[in-house]
Amino acid sequence: MADEKDREEIIVAEFHKKIKEAFEVFDHESNNTVDVREIGTIIRSLGCCPTEGELHDLIAEVEEEEPTGYIRFEKFLPVMTEILLERRYRPIPEDVLLRAFEVLDSAKRGFLTKDELIKYMTEEDRVSLCRVGW
Repeated sequence: MADEKDREEIIVAEFHKKIKEAFEVFDHESNNTVDVREIGTIIRSLGCCPTEGELHDLIAEVEEEEPTGYIRFEKFLPVMTEILLERRYRPIPEDVLLRAFEVLDSAKRGFLTKDELIKYMTEEDRVSLCRVGW
């Protein structure tokens, strides 16, 4: 039991270090705050890929009662630690992305043109995308 608790403490300490390092990159004034517009970049740099809606909810959770446009590290750290521990907002696995690409690249050229990509993202009837679980 003690070993598991020790392991968890080590994992949390490692997460804290990673979060602090990512946060400090954008803490230009070295005052433990970052511009709220940088939070998405920080979260993504930690391997998380929230949707825009999820990111908006996260920002609302870590913002001050009266939004200032800045996020304090003290509020960000526990929320981000919980996200990492729960493995939330994981990116789509590479094999799923590859299967999706292969469905869209029906000519087997190994690439999609800009026009094809625009079509699939805006006009496609979604049948092709549903075949790969999107």
